[in-house]
Formats: sequence, structure tokens, C-alpha cells
Amino acid sequence: MAEDEVGTSPHVFVVDSQANYITMPDEKKSWQARTGQKFFLLLGVLAAMALIIQGYLIYNLYQKIEAMSLAHCQNLSNPKVSALQGGSMSQVGSKGYNVPVMQTQIQDRPFAHLVGSSTPFSNNETIAEKNIVQWMTGGEAFIQNMTYDNGQLTVEKEGYYYLYSKVQHAAVECSLIQHRVMKDTKAYDESIELLKSKNLLCLKHSSSKHANVEDLLSSFLAGVFHLQKGDKIYVTLDNKQSIRPGTTENFMGAFMIFP
Repeated sequence: MAEDEVGTSPHVFVVDSQANYITMPDEKKSWQARTGQKFFLLLGVLAAMALIIQGYLIYNLYQKIEAMSLAHCQNLSNPKVSALQGGSMSQVGSKGYNVPVMQTQIQDRPFAHLVGSSTPFSNNETIAEKNIVQWMTGGEAFIQNMTYDNGQLTVEKEGYYYLYSKVQHAAVECSLIQHRVMKDTKAYDESIELLKSKNLLCLKHSSSKHANVEDLLSSFLAGVFHLQKGDKIYVTLDNKQSIRPGTTENFMGAFMIFP
């Protein structure tokens, strides 16, 4: 009986927490990682190409603007020289850009700047009756693609023109002075008034020592007008004796702004 009472010893299982486990690679995660790397690499390449293309376009635009600005500045600073150099400039720039076409258009635009004459009025009766002011075409004056005769500028090319005129006049006594820019055109028999300035010069001096001093007044007119080929532009001034001759005090001009 004693032997029967002795129980069998229990089975004991020992778990070793320090045991090493062999991890199997996760093929799915590895494939996703490789795909992500390729995607970001592709984005980087596309971004680099976009920057290169953008830089090229900006450089191309800069070159065009620089060429246009250079041609415009040369035309304004020295119209005669720039007109003579127009052919060579067009040949230089024709390989890469379309700028020479615009350069040629700018250089061929009509313009004129006339300065005051020492004899501001003509002896011609027809011209004298209209009070047309006479101008000088030499010195600081210049004309391109327009003609001048007896105080009148003749338009050779249709377009929109900026017209301007300045005169300086004086009067010892009270007088009404009218300064006009006029146009003669084949469509009308009468002259057309484009611009007008009216001044009543009547200043009184407070002391007798200033009694013989002239009162000077400048009148400036300017505007944009559409002119046809053959139109004649000129300046008239009432009270001929009031004008003070001078190349810097008196001038008129016109230049095409479009097309």
C-alpha cells in the first residue's frame, strides 16, 4: 500500500527565455520599400528636369528682352546711327531669335524733331496768311521717313503719331496769344485744329524800373492722333511779334507710336 501511495513525479517543462529565434524575411515589405525608393528617385529626376527646362526658358526670355531693349535705346539715343546699323543688327540676331523683325520696325518708324528758326515766319504770302511757324532742320533737328517744307511736316506712313510743340512768347502790353497744332488733309478742304492753347498775357509791374521788362510765357501742346499718308502737320501762332526765336525755346515734333 505504501508503494501505491507514492505518486509519480510531475513532468516539468523549462522555457528558456534566452533562446534565439530565426526571423524569416518579409518579402512583401521588401518589395514595397524598393518600389517606394524607385518612385522617389523618379520624382527627383523629374524635378531636376523641370528646373533645367525652366532655367532655359527664363534665359531665352531674358535674351529676347535684352535685345529688344538694346535696339530701342540705340534708336532713341542716336536714331541716324541706329538706322544705318539696322541691317547688320538684324543679321546678327536672326540666327536665334525673332527680335530683328521688331528692331527693323522700330528703326523704320517715322519721326521728326524741328527746332526754332531765327526767322520764325515765312515771306511766302500763302504761308504767312496762315501764321505758320518756320523751323530749322539742321543742328539738333532730325527727320526720318517724313518730309518738311515751309513749316509743314508731311506724313509718309499711316499710323498713330505723338505730336508735340513748344513756343516761348512775350508781350509788353496785354495781348491774346493762341498757339495751335493744325492738320491739312486731302479729305477736307479746311484745316483741322488738333491742339490749341490760348493765353492772355497782361501782367502789370508794380514799379517803374520793371516797366520795360518783357513778360515771358511758354506754351506746350501734345497729343496722339491718327494720321493718313499725305497729311500735313504744322504750328500756327497768332501775334507773330510775340514769339522769341531760339532753338531750345521753340520746337515741334512727331513720331509714330503704332503700328
